[in-house]
Amino acid sequence: MVKTGSVTVREALAGAVDILRRRGIETPRLDAEVLLAFVLGTDRTELYINSDRIIDGSRLKQYFFLVERRAGREPVAYITGQKEFMSLIFHVNRDVLIPRPETEVLVEWIVENFKKLLIFHDFPIILDVGTGSGALAVSLAKYVPQARVWALDISEQALEVARGNARRNGVADRIVFVQSDLLAEVPTDLMGKTDLIVANLPYVPTKEIPALMPEITGYEPYKALDGGGDGLDLYRKLIPQAHRVLRPGGWLGMEMGEGQSAGLASLLPEDQWGEGVRVLKDYTGRDRFIIAKKNN
Repeated sequence: MVKTGSVTVREALAGAVDILRRRGIETPRLDAEVLLAFVLGTDRTELYINSDRIIDGSRLKQYFFLVERRAGREPVAYITGQKEFMSLIFHVNRDVLIPRPETEVLVEWIVENFKKLLIFHDFPIILDVGTGSGALAVSLAKYVPQARVWALDISEQALEVARGNARRNGVADRIVFVQSDLLAEVPTDLMGKTDLIVANLPYVPTKEIPALMPEITGYEPYKALDGGGDGLDLYRKLIPQAHRVLRPGGWLGMEMGEGQSAGLASLLPEDQWGEGVRVLKDYTGRDRFIIAKKNN
């Protein structure tokens, strides 16, 4: 039972951590800190600098209401409505997947290698397929300012979230949003002229979805998870489309699940992609992305 009188930041955190730990939350202190910083409109560091600060009753009540939501396995990002990605803040809701830290590896690799990859193009064209919250499209528009970015998603609700994130991060004027089933609605003037396509499509095998964490199965959109029998159904459709849309020498970057690198690489015929197919690992050392270059 949490005290309802004069409660300090330190005491509120201790009570929240205890609740979350007893309810089986894997990161009880981190989650408690993020939620309290959100309620108080501050950051986690400030919680410790001012740990003796008294929390007023209304905010204390709000805080423990949010703690109970987290104890029920609702993701912190959906509770606060935001998630940091590539040092940018993204609004998220249950229409979109929560951006994952490991996906930053793909953005970082592209930014680091961009001039080398696209050296002959002053204003390269990037397509983000299955944009969701817009994490990839917005980040690439932000950190590759010369690029012209197109963000595609089959879900109009997801596109609305992505549009808001583009405005929030100051790049709305450099991203075109298109409702499209993969690359089906790509304008004809981009066919054979696109420099880079990135895709973080559903890749979880259908039979594995029930075994995922309850934060995922209970809250994140099912259609954004289900990749079919082996998890690669959408990539089987995307890769031939991408080959038609990319210019000769253009690049395709795809996120994948653990154990899928061989299966995904087998979908990239050597006569079409033989010049460069490579695997990138995420922060934990797992194979996470395949980068492929269309043959000249």
